[in-house]
Amino acid sequence: MAVSVSPICPECGSNDVVRAGKRNYNGSEIQRFLCKECETRFSDPAAKHFAFSKKIFKQNPTKRNHQLCAILEEAKKLDSATENKTVAGEIGKTQQEAKGKIVELCLYMKRQGYSEETIRLNRIALKVLMERGANLFDSESVKDVISKQIWSPNRRKNVINAYTMFLKLNKMTWEPPRCTVTESIPFIPTEQEIDCLISAAPKKLSAFLLLLKETAMRRGEAKRLRWTDIDSERNTITLNEPEKRSRPRIWKVTPQLIAQLNALPKNSEKMFGDCKMDSLKSAFLHLRRKQAAKLQNPRLLKIGFHTLRHWKATMLYHRTKDALFVRDFLGHKSMKNTEKYITIERKMFADYSDDEFTVKIAHTPQELTMLLEVGFEYVCQKDNLIFLRKRK
Repeated sequence: MAVSVSPICPECGSNDVVRAGKRNYNGSEIQRFLCKECETRFSDPAAKHFAFSKKIFKQNPTKRNHQLCAILEEAKKLDSATENKTVAGEIGKTQQEAKGKIVELCLYMKRQGYSEETIRLNRIALKVLMERGANLFDSESVKDVISKQIWSPNRRKNVINAYTMFLKLNKMTWEPPRCTVTESIPFIPTEQEIDCLISAAPKKLSAFLLLLKETAMRRGEAKRLRWTDIDSERNTITLNEPEKRSRPRIWKVTPQLIAQLNALPKNSEKMFGDCKMDSLKSAFLHLRRKQAAKLQNPRLLKIGFHTLRHWKATMLYHRTKDALFVRDFLGHKSMKNTEKYITIERKMFADYSDDEFTVKIAHTPQELTMLLEVGFEYVCQKDNLIFLRKRK
């Protein structure tokens, strides 16, 4: 069936619309559209049944249910009990309708100011549920699918949160399955293991990994970098679009990294082009498997993009013993997020030959600065007091 060009939304008159799946009616496919302005879903104006949609809209100007199933029920003049069934029970129970609702969710999240990465991950989580047999309009079906997956607690929690937001947008509720996330100690590889991946990677991926290693950026932050953020003369890189409400940062990096970045093709305003994060991740996973088999080192399989941030933070504290410097380097707003790297460093480089310490308490920034300059290490902070210690 031929689909009309730039259809007009019957509610607001906008032509800013996207395709939102198809429905079968008496053996014919009818294209569905979603208006980005008012979120109305409507049928292809070229279809013969589109008149029902327009007729209902004129009779009920405030009616928000523009689903094809409701239109057909109106046209067939079913009894009022059937017409008044809730949106949760009757709107789209097919995959095409669910895909349209996922598009609506993405548009809603964009208007609410969610990051592109968060929107992408939520979209993928819902698509995975569908692909594995879940009916997004039946929470028990979703629970069955989730219960059969071998996911990490964090992955499970993210999928549950994505589906909860999907239900909220569609005015539905559920009792989510239990999910307990316990904080674990991140894996810290050796620098040699990281370098063997960087040296074996293709040009773009190698530059991406080296950037993460030197700056401890999150992968989404690195992906958004623009060519204007790099200063080749001063060997600096500036981040003005941090994730997770972190602080903007600027780093002094090695000439090697600057040279690798400048060798990349400049066919986009973004440093790593317009390729999707999934393509970089797929290339990295392939590289990781290949090198792990070649070097007979299964530890390489535990290295991810975020692992380089953990490694850099741990090594930086080991070198400087300055917790505030590490906090600012990572962009943390709270020292609480930095403390885990101090704990990791102490366990990794522990010297049990001498366990006697001198302990000091800093009440002011001046006292803290003075104690750090003479070799004291940050321990913790409580009641606006900062505790430090130094081996005797």
